[in-house]
Amino acid sequence: MKDEAGADAVVIGGGIIGCMAARYLLAGGRRVTILERSAIAAGSSAGNAGILAFPEIVPIPSPGIAWKAPGWLLDPLGPLTIRPAYAARLAPWLWHFWRASSRANFERGLRVQAELMQLAADEFETIRKDARLSSFIVNTGTLDLYDSEKSFRAAAPDWAKKRAAGFDFHRVGRAEIEALQPGLAPLFEHAIYSDDGLQVSDPADFTRALADSLRQDGATITIAEVSAIEPIEAGARIRLADGGSIEARTVVVACGAWSKRLAKSLGEAVPLDTERGYNTTLPATAFPLKRQLYFNDHSFVATPLKDGIRIGGAVEFGGLDLPANFKRADMLLKLARRLMPGLETAGGKQWMGFRPSMPDCLPVIDRSKAAPNVLYAFGHGHLGLTQSAATGRLIAELAAQQKPSADLENLRFDRFSGR
Repeated sequence: MKDEAGADAVVIGGGIIGCMAARYLLAGGRRVTILERSAIAAGSSAGNAGILAFPEIVPIPSPGIAWKAPGWLLDPLGPLTIRPAYAARLAPWLWHFWRASSRANFERGLRVQAELMQLAADEFETIRKDARLSSFIVNTGTLDLYDSEKSFRAAAPDWAKKRAAGFDFHRVGRAEIEALQPGLAPLFEHAIYSDDGLQVSDPADFTRALADSLRQDGATITIAEVSAIEPIEAGARIRLADGGSIEARTVVVACGAWSKRLAKSLGEAVPLDTERGYNTTLPATAFPLKRQLYFNDHSFVATPLKDGIRIGGAVEFGGLDLPANFKRADMLLKLARRLMPGLETAGGKQWMGFRPSMPDCLPVIDRSKAAPNVLYAFGHGHLGLTQSAATGRLIAELAAQQKPSADLENLRFDRFSGR
């Protein structure tokens, strides 16, 4: 691409966060260009579970989690693994994660997530009013399953926090579980049901439909890889991998796990890493799945998509460059078959994607210090789809120098440097 000057707002990243940021910038009267290195919804925006998980306000780093993690790592079917070749590089991230699990930081994270999730739920109500997108958002209800009364009771404090934040749900027993989702293993006698659980019927199609709506509203989408960003007096200069460049008044960095490299090009260190998520999408005939299922004792989910069933949730820390280890997906599918007797596991399509994750499991929504017209929108971990519309609104407010709709103090990119 040849050098270009005079662009207005450029969003780097064609995933759900970047597209939502573009939508809200367009609504604010900006001329928007999206730069995407491969294709719209090519990464985690295609392979996520599709759940709009607004009640998931309880931070993962929590008091006592340091005692649980070794057991997870020793369990081949556990929710977490760290590739040995990556362990040393992950050490600083794990240090910040441990610090985030203190009581004070946990309570802070809970407040921040509760506020952000309320905004997210409100903004998705606006998205549902757009006829071009509304058909993708469906209400299936959410069933949270527990293997035993012990684990159910252990989760009670988290459910109390969710209720205090305004989310509605009720306890169900074996008979109701069977009615809500026939065919589950008989060990499930304790569950929580949320009848207002929302999801996106196909995350990839939804993101592509959002991108199409942006084009209709005047946005430009260009395939180009960004290698660096430089501050200039009028905004920022975007360096492209092919040697070209673009100058823009406003730049939004929303390229997920790759955002760390662009922040580094501005001299700003962000402790962003990637949770490599694995899943398998089975044919719709594999199981008569009626609604979202959370298998809470095993940290995985099953969701009914438009054309299939997605089984996912395994997390591996291994960075961006190591090859995928699809044994994680294989083991997860075996576990799902044990808990969903009758699940037909043939004919599935495996996937691995990079979830951009900050140590405190809160996103970065902030303004660069090195280049004040560069805005950061990344690090949402498992909640990118859920928090996408809220992030879009907040980014547009930052770009317009407006008071943000949520407190961004704890979403700063440099929040770990001073604590």
